[in-house]
Amino acid sequence: MITIDMLPDDVLLDIFDFYADEDMGEDFKSFKNRRMEEWIALAHVCRRWRSVIFQSPLRLNLRLLCTPKTRARDTLDIWPPLPLIILHNTFNCESPDGLDNIIAALEHNDRVCQIQLRYLTSSELEYVTHSAAMQKPFPELTDLRLRLYVYDGPESILPDSFLSGTAPRLRSLELDDFPFPGFLKLLLSATHLVNLDLNMSPFGYIPPDVMATNLSALTSLEFLRLHFRYPRPRPALESRRPPPPPLTRSILPSLTKIRFKGASEYLEEILARIDAPRLDELHIAFFNQIIFDTPQLFQFISRRPTLMAPEEGHIVFDSKAIVIKFSLQTPASDVLSVEIPCTASEWQLSSLEQVCTSSLPPLSTLEDLYMLEDPNRRPRWQDDVENTLWLDVLRSCVAVKNLCLSKEFVPRISPALQELVGGRTTEVLPALKNISLKGFQSAGPLHKGIKKFVAARRLAGHPVTVSYWERQREREREIEGERERGREMEMEMEMEWESESGWEREGLWFRWEREMERERERERERQREIDNELLVMAGDD
Repeated sequence: MITIDMLPDDVLLDIFDFYADEDMGEDFKSFKNRRMEEWIALAHVCRRWRSVIFQSPLRLNLRLLCTPKTRARDTLDIWPPLPLIILHNTFNCESPDGLDNIIAALEHNDRVCQIQLRYLTSSELEYVTHSAAMQKPFPELTDLRLRLYVYDGPESILPDSFLSGTAPRLRSLELDDFPFPGFLKLLLSATHLVNLDLNMSPFGYIPPDVMATNLSALTSLEFLRLHFRYPRPRPALESRRPPPPPLTRSILPSLTKIRFKGASEYLEEILARIDAPRLDELHIAFFNQIIFDTPQLFQFISRRPTLMAPEEGHIVFDSKAIVIKFSLQTPASDVLSVEIPCTASEWQLSSLEQVCTSSLPPLSTLEDLYMLEDPNRRPRWQDDVENTLWLDVLRSCVAVKNLCLSKEFVPRISPALQELVGGRTTEVLPALKNISLKGFQSAGPLHKGIKKFVAARRLAGHPVTVSYWERQREREREIEGERERGREMEMEMEMEWESESGWEREGLWFRWEREMERERERERERQREIDNELLVMAGDD
């Protein structure tokens, strides 16, 4: 009988490695729901196991977690000098000495590999970051996250000597919106940075040209988030246009995702100076502004094949903002989005038209467009919105074949569509083939405005069919179910075919063909019923 004591060390190590495989990863996302110190339980089993574990610290990724409860001065010395992870992730320190315990762990600066200080007040953060422990270099630090919970006094300022101004192995950096005079110095030292997430303080403002210059050195950067909480005072209109872009843009070869919130002028200056050939996600939230003039954004998107080839577009209105987003169906993900905060419906449409025209080239090739309201925050529509605003929004959608309208949208947009008669029939949406209505009952009357638009398109030789979104999705599920039944039938017949021979196989073949033909005829009949129903609705004016 073989017992675990008889296993050689290399087999034990494989078992330990498998057991600790759920250990913490290299990024901050792994702080949650990960087993950090499972290896400690193994090390307490016996001397041999402890020896095997401590002989392979890199393979087992051994690290020690220090929290406000960890009495670092008393406990760290009993373990080998393993890498340290400093984690403050609670709203209130349960230990009265919690912050002092964190500082005690930080004093081992040559061992600290990750620091996450969250849910601190500004005075608590200042107490930690101004300590002598954090003015030293941290040569092994790979991840740093500093987030405030509440401001309880004067704004915290990270000292210029924070981390001694250098972090050569840093891979992830997340900072909240507090001034940090030494930020650019620290950024220049972090040449291996992969994730950069900044909430930008108006008091620690970094000009966009300076930001772009510093970003250009981050050739390993994959994720960039620049988030301004508050807009800066706007300069005079004549001085707001960005200067001509440099002759060559700095290339960020690894960058795949950008998230930005702020003024369009700031983003324009950044995009005029950088390029990201591998970018596959771009999400933008502009501040509320009257004019959107973003030629650099338009060109930047045009150079990215993934951003230029979305399969669906969604325009979503709510009570506080309007969001335009483009997505892929396989895999299901949003690749491009722009959010504009504004409340007045006329202002929403004006902003939407400007952004669609100046910022979003994918609209010119998009075939499927959804126009919806957020059911949780319905917009407050004005009754005097001009029809031309709706038409101006749709004018960029020259390739749209399928238009989905929510029930709330139809009475808003149908008066504008009714104006498209005679020579104006294909003035907007020239490629439109189908209107899908969401929230209507298929047995109910078709909206008068939609009926007139459909009739005008039919008379002009550009027919448009009308379907119901729920009915269409139900029909797609039915078709998929029928296909699945067909595939199951084929498999059953193949199994029977293999078990029979001669004339019996011939009989199976004819039975199989008859069953498949019956399924196809049922499908054709259901489609004819739907088509007849829609033709009656569209032609009955």
